[in-house]
Amino acid sequence: MRRVNIFHCTLLIVPALGILISACTKSFNEKTLQDKNFNNKSLVQVYLAMVNASRNYIYVDGNLITGSLMSSGSVFPSTAYAASIDPGVKGFFIMDTLSTSTQVPLSFAENMQVGKNYTIFVYDSLAAPKQKTVETSIVVPADTTARLRFANFTHTKTAIPGIDIFSKRLNQNLFTNINVSDVSGYVAFPSAFTDTLYVRSTGNTTNLVTLNAVNLSAKRSYTLVFRGSYSVTSGTAARTLSLFTNY
Repeated sequence: MRRVNIFHCTLLIVPALGILISACTKSFNEKTLQDKNFNNKSLVQVYLAMVNASRNYIYVDGNLITGSLMSSGSVFPSTAYAASIDPGVKGFFIMDTLSTSTQVPLSFAENMQVGKNYTIFVYDSLAAPKQKTVETSIVVPADTTARLRFANFTHTKTAIPGIDIFSKRLNQNLFTNINVSDVSGYVAFPSAFTDTLYVRSTGNTTNLVTLNAVNLSAKRSYTLVFRGSYSVTSGTAARTLSLFTNY
């Protein structure tokens, strides 16, 4: 299945102060409109953790919802915290737009509940793409902390240990023994606090990956993602640690 009929659709993008409405046609157009009523909608983000992915579009129920091509490490929407879609059972389709691409298209359905927020992680390899959908429970802290969770979507062909995330500034693990395709719950993390985070195999002090200058804003929620090929240390497929904002 390489050709998809693109019908007219309306997509609501949720930024900090309003909604960006995109009319999806064969020529992509964006307009801004203020709207704060999400009571009858579902919110969704898509994170592309698949190794060596490029030129990807996302469709929902046959409608193109992405305005720009996605590659490994991309998050949709790129200019907002989440996209607002109608709830119910939705058919998702993710594909590389190049006709000669070796990437296998990914098709799946999700039952999106009214008023809930979801993150869809697309991971593994071009030959065997997979997805995992998790609920993103947004709770605004009463204090000045931020919230952080960890998702392990590194690619490996052999069994590997779980992963720890170690904070240099706090001198402790933030997350422990998170296996491939697992997503942790949120933990409190100091805001306005510059830290260095290390990826380590559980029970080991060897640093596999380093993420420098981590500084989170108060009352916001974030996701750390370990992605790339576990055994590769350089190049576009190399293992890496990424950070994106949920709210």
